Amino acid sequence: MRVVFFGTPALAVPTLERLCAGPHQVVCVVSQPDRRSGRGRKTSPSPVSACALEHDLPLLRPEKVGDPEVLDALREHAPDVGVVVAYGQFIPKKLRELPTRGYLLNAHASLLPKLRGAAPIARAILNGETHTGISVMRVEREMDAGAVALVHETPIGADETTGELEVRMGELAAEAIAEAIAQVAADTLRWTEQDHSKATEAPKLERHEAELDWTEPAEQLVRRIRTFAPKPGGAATLAGSEVRILAARAEPSRSHAPPDAPGTPRLDPEDAEAPLRIATAQGDLVPLRLQRPGRKPLPTADYLRGHPLPERG
Repeated sequence: MRVVFFGTPALAVPTLERLCAGPHQVVCVVSQPDRRSGRGRKTSPSPVSACALEHDLPLLRPEKVGDPEVLDALREHAPDVGVVVAYGQFIPKKLRELPTRGYLLNAHASLLPKLRGAAPIARAILNGETHTGISVMRVEREMDAGAVALVHETPIGADETTGELEVRMGELAAEAIAEAIAQVAADTLRWTEQDHSKATEAPKLERHEAELDWTEPAEQLVRRIRTFAPKPGGAATLAGSEVRILAARAEPSRSHAPPDAPGTPRLDPEDAEAPLRIATAQGDLVPLRLQRPGRKPLPTADYLRGHPLPERG
């Protein structure tokens, strides 16, 4: 079959690579326009665009995918089916129904109807989910609400970060789409409508959500740090300085008289590698890696050698 692929971030690249390996033909790739990024603010292609260029595939990078010239260009490629993985724009009905099969397949990174929206991987970690997966669904007007054809489920590791889970989910999406495309070709793909009454949302993460509130339990703060890892990490103030906590673990509180107030840092000489504990509403947060703005990340022991805590009065 002739496949048109819509995608933008690194999460989508394994699926495009898998499709390029055959047996079907990728006739066109659609991605977001090149953007400025990095310290030098240089214009660079999206990861999917870069992959398409490497494979010498026809590539469209429209500001608005619904523009008539995009429809005309895709019509010339005569696709049989379309695949969407984290594209990032609303795809209008004329494009959704353009392939000869009449629809687009979307690999959404959650167990639908849970976590519809822009940030299902990060929200799964922040919400404390133990499992997630890829749902191959039909693209419809309402976001992530289309009928589901198949689901590939995976557990979330106890210490897994958003960055780590995204890598695994990219590979899982590739497997799921390859299976779905094979079923489309064999005319065996079957759809099941979602139970919309059980739908939950996964909106884009906001900057303020990275801030660590010490009146939350330590376990919840660790999930927040994992959600914002590898960057920017959890935002906090330590000994009067702004700091990002990039990795941490939760442990039961050490007994003190009187008990430490939430947010109180205390050195732990018994732990040479992570000698810092911060009191929370429930348990202690033990930072494992920290970073000051504009500086490189450091293990806790190395960080404290350069930025020691003031003596407790």
